[in-house]
Amino acid sequence: MAKEKPHMNLVFIGHVDHGKSTTVGRLMFDSGALPEQQLRKLKEKAESLGKGGFEFAFVMDNLKEEQERGVTIDLSHKKFDTDKYYFTIIDAPGHRDFIKNMITGASQADAAVLVVASEGVMAQTKEHAFLARTLGVGQMIIAVNKLDTVNYDQAKFEAIQKDVQALLKTVGYKDDQVRFVPISAYKGDNVVKKSDSMSWWKGPTLMEALDQLPMPEKPTDLPLRLPIQDIYNIKGIGTVPVGKIETGVMKVGDKIVIVPGREGKGVKGEVKTIEMHHNAVDKAGPGDNVGFNVRGIGVKDAARGDVLGKEDNVPTVATEFKAQIVVLNHPTVVTVGYTPVFHIHTAQVACQITAIEKKINPATGETLQENPDFLKNGEAAIVKIKPVQPLCIETQKEIPQMARFAVRDSGQTVAAGMCIELTKKEL
Repeated sequence: MAKEKPHMNLVFIGHVDHGKSTTVGRLMFDSGALPEQQLRKLKEKAESLGKGGFEFAFVMDNLKEEQERGVTIDLSHKKFDTDKYYFTIIDAPGHRDFIKNMITGASQADAAVLVVASEGVMAQTKEHAFLARTLGVGQMIIAVNKLDTVNYDQAKFEAIQKDVQALLKTVGYKDDQVRFVPISAYKGDNVVKKSDSMSWWKGPTLMEALDQLPMPEKPTDLPLRLPIQDIYNIKGIGTVPVGKIETGVMKVGDKIVIVPGREGKGVKGEVKTIEMHHNAVDKAGPGDNVGFNVRGIGVKDAARGDVLGKEDNVPTVATEFKAQIVVLNHPTVVTVGYTPVFHIHTAQVACQITAIEKKINPATGETLQENPDFLKNGEAAIVKIKPVQPLCIETQKEIPQMARFAVRDSGQTVAAGMCIELTKKEL
C-alpha cells in the first residue's frame, strides 16, 4: 500500500518557460505514474493546438486556457511514488501574474524543486528562491534543465550551479539544504533514467535526489493551529470547516476555539468527527488536509482566514505586530502609512506599516540604518504593522509555521516576511 510510505508535498518553482511542467510530466511518465495511452492523448491534443512537444507539460496544465496559452496558471496537484516517499506535486506557476498561487503552493511544501534552464538565473528565479525561503521551504533541489540545448556541456552546468549557489546563499539557504541535478526534461535525460549524454555526471538523477530528501520533522509537539480554508453546511451533518493542520494534533472530542470568529471574540465548540480523503479518522496532524464536524459552531460563526486551536491554547490574535520583511517588487518605494494586503496562512487582511525601525542585512541580520524614510526593492527591514481588523498570527520564535506572510498590491508580490513580536488582543 502506497499509504504506508511517508508523504511529502513538493513544489516545483522557477522562471516562466524554464520547463517546470515538462519536468513534472517527464518525471511522472518515466516513473510509470502516467499511463502510455494518457500521454498519447495529450500528444495528439498538443499537436492539434500547434504545440507539438508540449505533451509532458499538458500533464499538469490541464486547464483549457493553459493548454492554449502554454502557461501554468492555477496550482495543480498530482501524486506519485518513489521507492521511499509518496509525493504530492504542487506545480507552481512561474508567470508573474500567478505568483499569488505560487505563494499558496510554496507555503504547503516540504521541499521545492527549482527549475533553472540553461539560460541561467532570471528575475523570477530570484523571486521564487526568496519566497520559498521566506515561506519556510527548508530544502531545495535545483534541476538545471534544457542541457540538450547546450550539448550537455559540463562547464555550462557548473557555471549555472555557481550562480544559483550564490543566489541561494543571499536568501539564506545553507549548502546542505540544496542539491543540484543536471537534466533535459524534454529528452528525458537524468530525470528518472541515467543519461549517456552526461557521462561526466556522477550524482543522482532527479528521481534519486527526491529520495535523498530528509523527511522534515512534523511539528506535532507545537499547539494545534488550523487555518480555516472554507466552512460548509452539510445537510444531515451540520457545520463542516475544512483546512490544513499547520501544527499540533487534532482529535475527535477536542474542545476547540476558532478566532477571531464573527464577533472577534472567538467561538467555542467540540470536534465530533474528522475526515481525511473521504475516510473518517480519530486524529490528524501537521500537513493533513481535513474536513471536520464541529458541535456548537454555526456556518456563519467563522470564516476563511480564522484559525482553530484548542481551548487551553488559543491561537494569537494580534492588534499590531513587528516583522522582518524584504521588499521584492514595489513600483516605487515603501514608506510609513503604506497599507497593502497581507496574505498570512488563509487570511487576507489589509495592514498598515506604522513604522520602519531599521534596515538590515537579510543574510546576517545586522543593522544598516536606523529609522530610514523608505525601503526600496531588495532591502530588508524591521517594521511595525497594524492590521485594519484583528488578525491571527504567531511569532517566528513560537510557531514559525504561522508567522510567515506575503505582501501583495495591485496584482503582485511586493514583499514577504515573518512576524517577530506582537501585541496580543484580549478576547
